[in-house]
Amino acid sequence: MLVLRNATAVQFEPALIKEGVDIVIDGDKIREVGANLAANYPDAVIKDMAGKLVMPGIVCSHNHFYSGLARGIMADIKPSPDFISILKNLWWRMDRALDEEAVYYSGLICSLEAIKCGCSAVIDHHASPNYIAGSLSTLRKGFMKAGLRGMTCFETTDRNHGMKEMVAGVEENIAFAQLIDSAKAKGDEPYLVEAHIGAHAPFTVTNDGLSMMAEAVQATGRGIHVHVAEDRYDVTHSHHHYSQDIVERLDSFGLINEKTLLAHGLFLSEKDIAILNAKNGFLVHNARSNMNNNVGYNDRLMRFQHVALGTDGIGADMFEELKFAFFKHRDAGGPLWPDSFLRHLWNGNEILARNFGAKFGRLDAGNKADLTILDYTSPTPLVADNLAGHVAFGFNAGNVNSVVVEGRFVYEDRAFPFDVAPIYAEARKVAKRLWQTMDKLD
Repeated sequence: MLVLRNATAVQFEPALIKEGVDIVIDGDKIREVGANLAANYPDAVIKDMAGKLVMPGIVCSHNHFYSGLARGIMADIKPSPDFISILKNLWWRMDRALDEEAVYYSGLICSLEAIKCGCSAVIDHHASPNYIAGSLSTLRKGFMKAGLRGMTCFETTDRNHGMKEMVAGVEENIAFAQLIDSAKAKGDEPYLVEAHIGAHAPFTVTNDGLSMMAEAVQATGRGIHVHVAEDRYDVTHSHHHYSQDIVERLDSFGLINEKTLLAHGLFLSEKDIAILNAKNGFLVHNARSNMNNNVGYNDRLMRFQHVALGTDGIGADMFEELKFAFFKHRDAGGPLWPDSFLRHLWNGNEILARNFGAKFGRLDAGNKADLTILDYTSPTPLVADNLAGHVAFGFNAGNVNSVVVEGRFVYEDRAFPFDVAPIYAEARKVAKRLWQTMDKLD
């Protein structure tokens, strides 16, 4: 039993600020929340929060941990005047250079960095075409070592080796889902990582690939995680080769449902949006990535029923991502205010709930004890009615003091429970080797 005493309870949805609260954690769940509860649990471990903000864990809803060793990359990257060139010259060369060691360290480093930024969970989307079988299990080791909750999948594609590659990608997604089911059944380790059925983007997956993915969804009970309409080329390709809009095409294979995660969606049609909404699926908005790749702006966020926020591989600082999402929206003349983007950030908890079969995102009894703890001293009143304004204009990753996942501290008083210096040192060596491998590729 663990009691977080004298906390300032903060909740995004519905907005809540309450001082002087004790939060009682029993195992992996919140047992009780209220004033002066610590005395009722004399045998519990008591942690004095001294008024720190304690909130349900922050979720990054779309990330690429395989990009973890790309920071400051020094490789021979050809000029890339458009989005497809960026993919071919940088990212598709990097993912081809990844081996087991590089996948492990990129995943572990990204897990640690996410926790330092206040994330209790990250939904990952993986690619390593020359290391497919077993790659998701390798990533899972990084999640488990760091103590981060998350989901991952392999991005099915035909862009390197055609049908052979698509088959291998689908098989890896199925194998990983089965591994998770087996681990859950044994119950001998924390249930921290779940599975999606992944695909790169519709323009690199043929109808045969979508058919295989549909079978995987049926066999595993998982949903799909895929990029859609990140660039206009994806839309044009779908119209030219299949005479269908993108989501319409996916839906024709039975791939759109309540567990569906579609990343980007800048150029989806009204028909596509209607299908996604009717099937109760999620769009994940990645504002900084869209800006970085100069692909355009999604000016129809308000038309989607369910929107979450991701980084698309640009770290996992969700406070910064929310700010960029809001400011870019305002710069584009959008009508939404910080409260809408705070709801988008909170929606990551709903994605977890749908996939883990548990309650997330609220400081209520029975919810998972995934928590983010902040040191935040405000010069102005902090109340429920202005919480969104504080998040958009005040909160930042530097405020993160501690993170609790599955009822245990994975980061406490700005320190991990194990020495991370050797991990970072080894990652630097692996990154250097990775960049050298990239330069040897066509």
